[in-house]
Amino acid sequence: MLLFALLIGSMGAGYGQAEDTAGPITLVIHGGAGTLKKKNMTAEQEKAYKDKIAEALTIGYGILENGGSALDAVIHSIVILENSPLFNAGKGAVFTHTGENELDASIMDGRNREAGAVAGVRTIKNPILAARAVMEQSPHVLLSGEGAQEFARNAGIEIVDPSYFYTEWRYKSLQRAIEEEKGGSGNVKTVDEKFGTVGVVALDQEGNLAAGTSTGGTTNKRFGRIGDSPVIGAGTYADNNSCAVSSTGDGEYFIRGVVAYDIAAKVKYLNMDLKEAARTVIHEDLIELGGSGGVICLDRQGNYAMDFNTEGMYRGVKQKGKALQVLIY
Repeated sequence: MLLFALLIGSMGAGYGQAEDTAGPITLVIHGGAGTLKKKNMTAEQEKAYKDKIAEALTIGYGILENGGSALDAVIHSIVILENSPLFNAGKGAVFTHTGENELDASIMDGRNREAGAVAGVRTIKNPILAARAVMEQSPHVLLSGEGAQEFARNAGIEIVDPSYFYTEWRYKSLQRAIEEEKGGSGNVKTVDEKFGTVGVVALDQEGNLAAGTSTGGTTNKRFGRIGDSPVIGAGTYADNNSCAVSSTGDGEYFIRGVVAYDIAAKVKYLNMDLKEAARTVIHEDLIELGGSGGVICLDRQGNYAMDFNTEGMYRGVKQKGKALQVLIY
């Protein structure tokens, strides 16, 4: 019996259980992965994206630096990105086939694996705040559509007229997509057609992890389509005993591959290095399915990965003792 107990104990230790000593406070952000080519982006556009990611990093890291929680850092950073028209989340959400904006978001707390999400909402200014309210103020994980909006309203989350989400360039992207669908030329290129989902992962002074993701979905989507961003285990996952993950890319493939959880499971059960787990899932497993995109990942020791199989991913990181870094290609 003693030998059996020792064996079980040694197995448990190899399953990536949280260690007593956590790494340095860290915040990692993505602003979407996709066909990002330097030649298609002006210097002004590149600066605008980098500046906004840097702003979100600064706000979130400041919370961590002042002893705030990973959860708060994730939320406040995502709100900054949701309020910017640059990204496909919140204000900058893309349009559905019928010319509307349907937004999704999710949040997960690595301390207890509590999670909340909303999907297909049209009037919630900051869906990530509604996702947190679902996690903290309801017995549920995922609410959608009108019900999610009613819940958010009752929870005191700011509600806006749907016109708030209108941006001219996103509307023009919809028109191009519709023309392409009809067999038109569709040869006009934009900086951002297929990407822009935002996500954040954080590690705080208490050694707790959190992850969050927010998106407007895909241009020209129909039938109430919901991607991976509000799906716990696909678009978002956080567990102090493994890692925190936020995904961006072809949502259907991330759902089928349970990408966020797959990375966490490799870390937890195979004791795989975080970067190797991310690389394996994004550059092997996801590609084998036919999907493209990327992830940001962070473990309790402060190891992080920003991996993608596309031409670029808006991304940045700030870790204690190191300079803030923002990258695109």
